[in-house]
Amino acid sequence: MRLTDRTSATRTKGSAPPRRGLLHGVGLVCARHPWRVICAWLLVLLAAVAANHTWGGSYADDFDLSGTPSQTGADLLDAHGAQGSRGQAAQIAVRSDDGSLASHKDELAVAQERLAGLPDVVSVAGPLDTSGAVADDGRTGYYTVRFGNSPATFEKSYLDRVDDAVHDLRADEVTVEYGGPLGQLARPAAADRASEAIGIGTAVLVLLLGFGSVAAAGFPLLTAVVGLLTGLSALGLLAAQFSFAAAAPTLATMMGLGVGLDYSLFLVTRHRKLLHTAATPAEAAARTVSTSGRAVLVAALTVTAALAGLFASGVGFIGMLGLAAGITVIVGASAALTLTPALLGLAGRRIDRWHVRTPVDEPDDDGDTWHRWAATVRRRPWTFLVLGLLILGVLGVPAASLRLGHVDAGASPTSYTERRAHDLIADGFGAGANGPLTVVVTLDKDRPTSADQRTDLGSRLHDALTGTPGIASATLPTATPDGALLVSTVTPDTGPQDEATTDLVHRLQDDVLPGTLSPSGATGYLTGTTAAQQDFRDVLADRLPLVVGIVVAAAFVLLLAVFRSPVVALKAAVLNLLSITASFGVVVAVFQWGWGSSLLGIDETVPVESYVPMMMFAIVFGLSMDYEIFLLSRVRETWLETRDNQRSVAVGLAGTARVITCAALIMTSVFLAFLLSTNVVIKMLALGLGVSVVLDATVVRLLLVPAAMYLLGQANWWIPRRLDRLLPRLDPEGSHAAPHGVEETVPSPAESR
Repeated sequence: MRLTDRTSATRTKGSAPPRRGLLHGVGLVCARHPWRVICAWLLVLLAAVAANHTWGGSYADDFDLSGTPSQTGADLLDAHGAQGSRGQAAQIAVRSDDGSLASHKDELAVAQERLAGLPDVVSVAGPLDTSGAVADDGRTGYYTVRFGNSPATFEKSYLDRVDDAVHDLRADEVTVEYGGPLGQLARPAAADRASEAIGIGTAVLVLLLGFGSVAAAGFPLLTAVVGLLTGLSALGLLAAQFSFAAAAPTLATMMGLGVGLDYSLFLVTRHRKLLHTAATPAEAAARTVSTSGRAVLVAALTVTAALAGLFASGVGFIGMLGLAAGITVIVGASAALTLTPALLGLAGRRIDRWHVRTPVDEPDDDGDTWHRWAATVRRRPWTFLVLGLLILGVLGVPAASLRLGHVDAGASPTSYTERRAHDLIADGFGAGANGPLTVVVTLDKDRPTSADQRTDLGSRLHDALTGTPGIASATLPTATPDGALLVSTVTPDTGPQDEATTDLVHRLQDDVLPGTLSPSGATGYLTGTTAAQQDFRDVLADRLPLVVGIVVAAAFVLLLAVFRSPVVALKAAVLNLLSITASFGVVVAVFQWGWGSSLLGIDETVPVESYVPMMMFAIVFGLSMDYEIFLLSRVRETWLETRDNQRSVAVGLAGTARVITCAALIMTSVFLAFLLSTNVVIKMLALGLGVSVVLDATVVRLLLVPAAMYLLGQANWWIPRRLDRLLPRLDPEGSHAAPHGVEETVPSPAESR
């Protein structure tokens, strides 16, 4: 016996001593000093929460589209002092319940004066003093209020001051509703807390039923919650310095809670098995971190790399959403790799002391259910391969009809003031009034124009606009104070999210404006919220292939370095793409086609929000790689020991099937719980992510992966020698360490208890 420190000694049954790595040391230190680690995490958590409460920022949808026609038009309006171009505009819709709006003239004027006196208000245009701001029925109209900053970012208390400003109007039997960013500020608090509670409650149930042990269920939950709260607090601090979308904290919660539970569960499961062979609980925890902890680390890096790939879109709004989710993933993985072994060390061998049924470990023989399933797949690999591909193919068919767009306020619940404002304006002025377009014409500097020439050009442009199908009305173009621009407001026949409006925007940009203005040397731009949303959609659609290519390539290289197999890496990428396409198909069928959307509280069909496919792809691809790494790392571990492909696939599938199934159930419940959100975009992400996890954990992991690996045989592990030498070595399961049961550690008296 050779002593390695004051409290323990190591002896090895084999020819080569085991190699201990950094992760083994981290796990050993955390397990031997659990209270220090637990206290450190609690201090970090409390400090982060307190700092976020004191200095944390806010979240709002704000994106920069520099170089697009809509942004160019907006910049021109601002530069040339066009009337009503400054600040962020929000509409306040009004409808008289007793007579015409004109009969409430005094109250309307008082409300306008009070609104103009509110902080951050730049200007207010009332319905009675603005052309076209009163509907033909005389009872419906709107204020246009311009703010120095987006009111969506204001404190909720600001609404009280707005309510006070319009109090007399409401008292005089005039309905008042807030639209645009002011309506966004008035949205009730999201149902995130209820969604989180449902996700956690389901996780408790799944863990108790799956593992039987209260400790085995409690440790992953505790670790995930600590990591999530710390990550969200860190995100709030970053939000004070950078712009994050309104959906950022919800998306970060979905990801942080889901992966935090998964990673810790994976470690706890491996630890409980290693307890049978390790000399001490601390050594079992150390081996767990040095083996399965490597898989967790690689999985977390893969998810983060996929999310970082969103910056390739070139749109900061999208990249920052990926960063928000990535923060909670990294913090969750850090908690799993340190706090989990500390809790395991604290529990010692009493981890199963409190149980609701006989605790279940990983299978050790070939007679369990999952070994029998692996044998079934091995006997008929072609059948299961075709069946899996058929399921994904059928579900993916609707994806071919994918239509990107923006989900407007008309899809919000009727309990929202922004929805009621939307309906008031649509009923009074037509659906297109909720998404007017602004035409900005910049005259040729090299060809000076007189007032008569500008008038003639404006008349020709007006005729071209009013003669364009899909346009309900267009104002006569007027010149800016400096005479450099002509400006016209166009009202479409259809609402902002309708496909016909998308077609109209493209028709105006590509045909009507160039055809009308080119002979005079003038250039036209479409701007306004609807045009900006269309440009946003076009930019993302153009760059989606680039993001897909970068994420897939990065994941391929990472898997190639980890598993030393081009075949395994390529198979993983292809199967993940198929499962993502299937989840896209489900989203299209539900939201765009309306199949079952009423069950989700949506009473109309909507396009798929323009950034949802890109976000879904990055998240789903990263999460799919999580399960791929968990499964293949165990397969490769057995392959390195036995060099038997069929045995390796069976052992890997049996050893990870239960933990992957439980993890998938937990993550699916976390995602689907966010269907309670009243935000339609969050519902899209929740459904798409939930379906993708189910497909990945069942069709892909239980059918396609084992069937493909059985059919490929030894080719699974082929790699050209030159490529093998060039690739860095990333060992997901610490296979260079001694095989399980080989190394024995003589415990100290304290560790033996």
